[in-house]
Amino acid sequence: MFLRILRPLVLAAVFASPAAAGEVTSFDLDNGLQVVVIEDHRAPVVVQMVWYRAGAADEKPGVSGVAHFLEHLMFKGTDTVPSGEFSKIVAANGGSDNAFTSWDFTAYFQRIASDRLELVMKMEADRMRHLKLSEDDWQTEREVVIEERNQRTDSDPGAIFGEQKQAAQYLNHPYGTPIIGWRQEMEKLTRQDALDWYKTYYAPNDAVLIVAGDVTPDEVKALAEKYYGPLAPTPGIGPRARPQEPVQRAERRLSYRDPRVAQPYLSRSYLAPERDPGDQKTAAALTILAAALGGSPQTSILAKRLQFDSKIALYTAADYDGLSYDDTTFSLVVVPAPGVGMAEAEKAMDGVLDDVAKNGIDAEQFARIKTQIRADNIYAEDSVMGLAKRYGEALTTGLTIKDVQDWPAVLDAVTVDEVRQAARDVLDKRHAVTGWMMPESAGDDTTELMQ
Repeated sequence: MFLRILRPLVLAAVFASPAAAGEVTSFDLDNGLQVVVIEDHRAPVVVQMVWYRAGAADEKPGVSGVAHFLEHLMFKGTDTVPSGEFSKIVAANGGSDNAFTSWDFTAYFQRIASDRLELVMKMEADRMRHLKLSEDDWQTEREVVIEERNQRTDSDPGAIFGEQKQAAQYLNHPYGTPIIGWRQEMEKLTRQDALDWYKTYYAPNDAVLIVAGDVTPDEVKALAEKYYGPLAPTPGIGPRARPQEPVQRAERRLSYRDPRVAQPYLSRSYLAPERDPGDQKTAAALTILAAALGGSPQTSILAKRLQFDSKIALYTAADYDGLSYDDTTFSLVVVPAPGVGMAEAEKAMDGVLDDVAKNGIDAEQFARIKTQIRADNIYAEDSVMGLAKRYGEALTTGLTIKDVQDWPAVLDAVTVDEVRQAARDVLDKRHAVTGWMMPESAGDDTTELMQ
């Protein structure tokens, strides 16, 4: 499966940070593999995750979707694990496994009893360097990912709209290319394309191994040295060098009509800075701003002003996720109430945003958000998988373990003035893409759209 970073209709403002459930230990193998161990001895369960610092945004032009394509092919087997047997072996030992691809990384995981860690580590290390692809394997799997696009994107007007809006947001940066790929390029992917990607990026010196659960660092180190240690690194892997986005100087707008649309809505996204190593203050302020604007269906600013006070909207949301290697987005969604036009809804949204940029958020709401953040940090410790994922995402998007551990304190230190300044800096329509999603039967919106 592939991981959608932008979820226009789902609020993803998550403050939980993996403040350790136990001790967090990190070490590097001689071949460059970074290993992170998160101890949690409450249950005899362990999660192994291997994260590659390569995702859809690292693909060469013309082969979009190859990162996700290879994710599927990684289950096709090696000389020691026959095609299709990897997941069966994990399941037969009482575990579960899967994988996901993003713009910035590709990750594979197993959740299994801690006394089976050696088994899954041996298999995962094996396929890091010894994947075998037959002619039948790759062609069949290409049809599978094309059908996945059919079902998840081409049959869903909201997904099509989101894909078009993302492409309008990033004119030059590869974040504008869908993770699953453009159909015309997916249909031409070959076995060699997959192998080229595999040989370039699937190497210990371009990966992070995270083991979380009922283990000790010494146990993990011994197993990692035994199974991952002998794997040769790939020479020449350096810092990512991606095309960067030019300065956006004018607002971009689009409208999308589709007969399958039952409920129209508007969506806007602004280019926004990501969390940077050693400098997460702006990202923290934006995280709190997203929570204030759209983090609660009952108490957020957009909900109170547009849903309850003026009754202009049925639904509102705000989203910011700073875990991104390059500039990310701050996004908003408003679903107009029946009888409310798109232009009226957008004007009302703009009024709220202008007020927040000018006056900030009130002290009572700010204090409530801070309290929720502290609670979320405690709840985050309950999920071993969640902890492993947060470290994996951070370490493959340029952050450090210290950045991950500092994040709760950085959030807690944000001031009301810093949130207001972040709103002024980021919520600038010259750096935004505004989209209207409408039924085919909607009237001509050209006049409204340009107002």
